[in-house]
Amino acid sequence: QIFLCVCQLFSSVPGFGLALNLQPSVIIIGKYFLKRRPIANGLAMAGSPVMLCTLAPLNQFLFDNFGWRGSFLILGAILLHCCVAGALFRPIGAATASVKTQAIEEGKETLKEEVTKDAMEMSSPTNVPMETKMEEEEGKDCCEKINQYLDFSLFKHRGFLIYLIGNVLMFLGFFAPIVFLAPYAKHIGIDEYSAAFLLSILAIVDMIARPSTGIIANSKWVRPRIQYFFSFAITFNGACHLLCPLASGYTGLVVYSVFFGLAFGMVCAMLFETLMDLVGAVRFTSAVGLVTIAECCTILLGPPIGGTLIDTFGDYKYMFIKCGAVMVLAGTFLFIMNYYNYCMLAKEEKERKAKEEDPKSARTENEVRNNWNKETVQDGPELEPLREEQGLKKEVNGT
Repeated sequence: QIFLCVCQLFSSVPGFGLALNLQPSVIIIGKYFLKRRPIANGLAMAGSPVMLCTLAPLNQFLFDNFGWRGSFLILGAILLHCCVAGALFRPIGAATASVKTQAIEEGKETLKEEVTKDAMEMSSPTNVPMETKMEEEEGKDCCEKINQYLDFSLFKHRGFLIYLIGNVLMFLGFFAPIVFLAPYAKHIGIDEYSAAFLLSILAIVDMIARPSTGIIANSKWVRPRIQYFFSFAITFNGACHLLCPLASGYTGLVVYSVFFGLAFGMVCAMLFETLMDLVGAVRFTSAVGLVTIAECCTILLGPPIGGTLIDTFGDYKYMFIKCGAVMVLAGTFLFIMNYYNYCMLAKEEKERKAKEEDPKSARTENEVRNNWNKETVQDGPELEPLREEQGLKKEVNGT
């Protein structure tokens, strides 16, 4: 038990480090790319299957020549190269953001000083509401600081909620087939090396599928409705698991590994692209954090539930059927709800245009500016570069 506790403690440290590695890399892709962002996501995600192909033989080679201590040192040194890669990224728009932040802070300080002076001058009981307003402003400042890291207003976003529910359901059956593929092959009488080679086949196909999916998703026919493509990928993944029990021999498992690698790569390539398409680049950082927190529970539950089914029925096919059924259900849910979301967005856009064309509903300049700021935050990333460029021109002109 002491040994297991020590292993869990040490495994939590690299797990925390890998989480800090994954989240910023995904967010940085959205900051750097716009027109070809799906392709960039697909190419970036292709690194995982490359390591999956080479890590098993590399680990065996390192263990045979340097022992387990030397293997850990060498693998840790390889992972330290991520620091070099991260140091090469250049922040975008940092100067402009710092100037704006400084101006906002100066404005807040000036406002607080004026409020304090007025409160000191007024010695009558009417200064109590002023103190209440100051407390409310301080409370708002705290909420704004929290929202800088986790924007909980996303739970009011219709598209985000659809994505969150569908993904939480999907991850109940997403990783379990990878965990039990090699044991299932051994269970039906296949030798260990051939069973391990199935994972290599899966990784090779996955490595090709991710950038290919990014190219397809970036096309003008797919990208406007990329949510449907993502739903199809999840459903296709589930269908592969439902058909896996029909594979009775090694050839059947090779065919299953090929299709599973293709479906797995499609889902991974579009996993974060579809989220950014829904919430936009500005709110993407908070969205990734909230989604990851919610998904961790089902990711941890998926393999244990599959192992329980195997121990209960003594057969692996029930685990594959469970995973396939869950993923088909998740893909169907996302397809139907995304169709509803697209219809509602089209309806809201028509209503907005009708109000703009109606002369009776003319709005003041301040209202237009406020709505423009809200749309910049809520809309997808397609309109942000143009809006940011227009905003910079206005600032230069002094307006």
